[in-house]
Amino acid sequence: MFKPFARSTLTALSAAAATFLLFKPNTEAQDLPQTAGRLASLYERANAALMRGDSATWEKLAPLTKDFVLMSPFGGEPSRYADYPPERIARMGRFFKNGSFSQQVVQTYSAKHMIVLVTIERANVEVGGLPAQDWALRVTSVFTRKGNQWFLAHRHADPLVDDVSLSEAASLAGGERDSSGKSH
Repeated sequence: MFKPFARSTLTALSAAAATFLLFKPNTEAQDLPQTAGRLASLYERANAALMRGDSATWEKLAPLTKDFVLMSPFGGEPSRYADYPPERIARMGRFFKNGSFSQQVVQTYSAKHMIVLVTIERANVEVGGLPAQDWALRVTSVFTRKGNQWFLAHRHADPLVDDVSLSEAASLAGGERDSSGKSH
């Protein structure tokens, strides 16, 4: 014989059903960590190409959004997408030469339309005509998805991988430099 559910049981079942619907597994969301890993690998290949002077491959593997912003490891005003016409991309390929590159992923953050990579980049490369030397950068890169493609929306890089003293940080923050251009 069928016994009707008590009101409290129906309320509990309704709450459980609502919770299930709100937190229903989302295959796309479950794939986000793998997507972030694949994107990190692709970005590492892009940056390795750039360190060899291959800016065309870099641009193909890490296309920029129309609202892209770069905060360069050399400081100065942030640059934007409009600052990267084809001629500048080609100049970037001439700025970096004969380099090797590796990337350590520190952390990733992912959402349906955005992935953030926090990395340490290490290169041995000729930069701007200087002899080859080791370069290490702390980098935060933000990617946004349009359709099935990911675009680089923001990159912030700084050369402070090694600790600096409070006075060194204060000198950098205050813009103090000696005649050679070095902060003191």
